Amino acid sequence: MKITIGHLYPDLLNLYGDRGNIQCMKKRCEWRGIEAEVKEFQLTDAIDFSSLDIVLLGGGSDREQMLVCNQLKTIQKDFKEYVEDNGVVIAVCGGYQLLGHYYDTSEGRIEGLSLVDLYTEQGSPRLISNIVIENEAFPYPIVGFENHGGRTFINGNKALGKVSFGYGNNGQDKEEGVMYKNVIGTYLHGPLLPKNPHVCDHLLARALAKKYGRAELEPLDDAQEKEANEYIVHRFTKS
Repeated sequence: MKITIGHLYPDLLNLYGDRGNIQCMKKRCEWRGIEAEVKEFQLTDAIDFSSLDIVLLGGGSDREQMLVCNQLKTIQKDFKEYVEDNGVVIAVCGGYQLLGHYYDTSEGRIEGLSLVDLYTEQGSPRLISNIVIENEAFPYPIVGFENHGGRTFINGNKALGKVSFGYGNNGQDKEEGVMYKNVIGTYLHGPLLPKNPHVCDHLLARALAKKYGRAELEPLDDAQEKEANEYIVHRFTKS
């Protein structure tokens, strides 16, 4: 079996160690004997979404998001078709904001891809914190770090999780991230997936199921990762 991972605009949208997410997916495939190919796409490259099993849209500053804004419009139709056909997407921070309709900033509106019904507005102060979220669909909590000025509203869509510690999407509704079809959008970085192998395996399983009709993920020894997760959860929610 083989999985092809598309990394969109890593030269511009790689603010929060998003290459670590790529390496995590790649390694967890390789450890299971699954071939993993990574394709990086620069701003002027054509993207054949039909050749991709997972797409990563990383984080960037408001300026960098402005730079990719016009280019994103040229791929919106194909990207939307990929999402609606249950293509797997992980979008982090700025990439998460770009999933929605727009991000209103002090410098003007950044038009999004409208892949998911959500929007973002700039707020103050920045929401900066370690963060722990809970989702009953995952075997243990999801942990990370958030640092965002945007307040995201997901319009009734399913959140990635309920906030146990931290701010989340907007600091008001105690929800973090979004899940839509096989798309995950989140403000959690650091990077996200090495800290949360259960989320990584969720993405890999969805990609394998779509491509091959089944998901064959052998268990891995995640004892150290689980211990680290438990430490963070206990530190910020049990003290």
